[in-house]
Amino acid sequence: MYIGSTDHRGLMHCLWEIIDNSVDEALEGHCTEIDIRLHPDHSASVSDNGRGIPVDDVPGIGLSGVEVVYTKLHAGGKFGSGSYAASGGLHGVGASVVNALSARVDVEVDRSGKTHRMCFRRGEPGEFDDSRSRTPNSPFTPFTDSSALKTVGKVKKNVTGTRVRFWADFQIFPSTEGFSWENLLSRARQTAFLVPGLTINCWDERGSEILHETFRFDGGVVDFADWLASDGPVTDTWHITGQGTFTETVQVLDSDTGHLKAKEIERVCEVDCAVRWGIGYDTHIQSFVNIIATPKGGTHVAGFEQAILKVLRSYVDKSARKLKVNAKDGRPEKEDVQAGMTAVVTVRFPEPQFEGQTKEVLGTPQIRTLLSRIVTEWLDKKFASTKRDDKQQTQLLLEKIVGEMKARVSARIHKEISRRKNALETSSLPAKLADCRMEDVEHTELFIVEGDSALGTAKAARNSQFQALFPIRGKILNVQKASTADMLANAECANIIQVIGAGSGRTFDLMQARYGKVILMTDADVDGAHIRTLLLTLFFRYMRPMVEAGRVYAAVPPLHRIEVMAKGRKARELIYTYSEDELHRQLAALRKSGRTWKEPIQRYKGLGEMDADQLAETTMDRTHRSLRRITLADEEALRQAEDTFELLMGSVVGPRKDFIVDEAAHLDRTRIDA
Repeated sequence: MYIGSTDHRGLMHCLWEIIDNSVDEALEGHCTEIDIRLHPDHSASVSDNGRGIPVDDVPGIGLSGVEVVYTKLHAGGKFGSGSYAASGGLHGVGASVVNALSARVDVEVDRSGKTHRMCFRRGEPGEFDDSRSRTPNSPFTPFTDSSALKTVGKVKKNVTGTRVRFWADFQIFPSTEGFSWENLLSRARQTAFLVPGLTINCWDERGSEILHETFRFDGGVVDFADWLASDGPVTDTWHITGQGTFTETVQVLDSDTGHLKAKEIERVCEVDCAVRWGIGYDTHIQSFVNIIATPKGGTHVAGFEQAILKVLRSYVDKSARKLKVNAKDGRPEKEDVQAGMTAVVTVRFPEPQFEGQTKEVLGTPQIRTLLSRIVTEWLDKKFASTKRDDKQQTQLLLEKIVGEMKARVSARIHKEISRRKNALETSSLPAKLADCRMEDVEHTELFIVEGDSALGTAKAARNSQFQALFPIRGKILNVQKASTADMLANAECANIIQVIGAGSGRTFDLMQARYGKVILMTDADVDGAHIRTLLLTLFFRYMRPMVEAGRVYAAVPPLHRIEVMAKGRKARELIYTYSEDELHRQLAALRKSGRTWKEPIQRYKGLGEMDADQLAETTMDRTHRSLRRITLADEEALRQAEDTFELLMGSVVGPRKDFIVDEAAHLDRTRIDA
């Protein structure tokens, strides 16, 4: 019930409980550094420089604060005591549950100039004999008459902190389960973003090489949202903050009667959110309550989403004429408004109600209304701003939402005709498409060729059994700058999406793609490279799964043809080269062997200059051709691709100008066709 499961997730949750206790100290301003270590003996330790767990006896209980925290439910510093204004604690059970599920727990506290220590075995306090080794199996003597918090050292009076080391109980957790280094780093990075100024050090000592990472961020949720976003910006990252109060009824112990009674308490809730929209269409929302992640959302996320949808819908309605929204387009839905949105939603208030100790869903109902009001007021001010930058960003955002709405409506209408057509339905595909006969998608290829002249040669050069051809007229729309609606209105882009047959954007279904390979076959000149870049931009923005699956290729047509003269028994020979360096190497080899060639050497400037046999042999025949596969190997490659497309094809001119100026010195002028 308290940790969710007894597998890997439950084990990590035990570690989170101990870490969160230290983070709560940081939230109150008493802790600046947390150290987390994964030890080779399957244990983990967490230390901080906070105030330290109280070591004095708790009135009315007769036990030290350390023993109460680690053995009694509902007795933590966050439960009804007012020690913490806002914390991740629910019932004051985290530390005691970890203790109960551990074969051994060692707690050391620096406080009042002394170091205090207490050990537990499966939740029972006592003493271990560690003369041989420090393990959960060391001889253990439980306390019987009374508990003792031992003093094991001295520290300076201004030095405080807590150190906790625990060994998971393999009677509960499978011995094959271990702590995840990757999950620990993700959680530590996330916490460092949410608590500006907190330093978190992580060590993994389990392998032959000790791993170490340190996290510290001072920018808060704005930096967090910028880090999460992987696409170019439509808006800046907006920082939404506010504070509100609400009342709730809680059960409080009456000191006179000793019974619980209902009492109305006023709570203060602080809201700290960051939201931005990018040119992509994926939605990424991360939510937190008192630094505790709520991956399944809750009332705070519901209030945030409600406000975003309500406000943006109203401004789309107000600007319907300017945005060219018709009645048939309907109204923006939640998925339209959240397309390309990255948001970090955090709230802080005392004693939050979660659905279970795993704290995946916030249940406090009053937070929904409070957060919706704060976000609505902030957005209304942003849209009413007369600043030029604010007006430009809000207009771009509304255009993006309308574009997503129209794309959704268009995708629904064209869903069926964008699938692979049978013989009776081929008329719905573009007339320019020269389709192949084979229906086995795995073996089919679609060549997107530049111009009708290249199409004529390619038709004669292709194998019509599995190779399809589709010509485009020159340079297509730059979709990095254009809205989704403009892209769909462009005939060339719409035809390419229809020919591939798998939809676009969020509706793209890789399983419905009509061809196993898409090969971009353009001329080997500057214009051809530009057209290839425009096509790649279209695939990257609206058909990215094709790129991620490695199904998009660039053809590599030759640059030169060397006609080698016959000599002796050696017959006349044709040699194709694909770069200037390769040309010079071939010519040097021919000179060395005493061969001569026909001058001038032919330089291909376009696919239309080749005859069908030459095109088939060099570029289309599977046995001889070379293809360049376009891939996104990992997340870092994705970020680099996003940055590159935004630099080369985006709407911001300044960085592109700087790039051109910087790279001009490396340009080989002889490679420009003029």
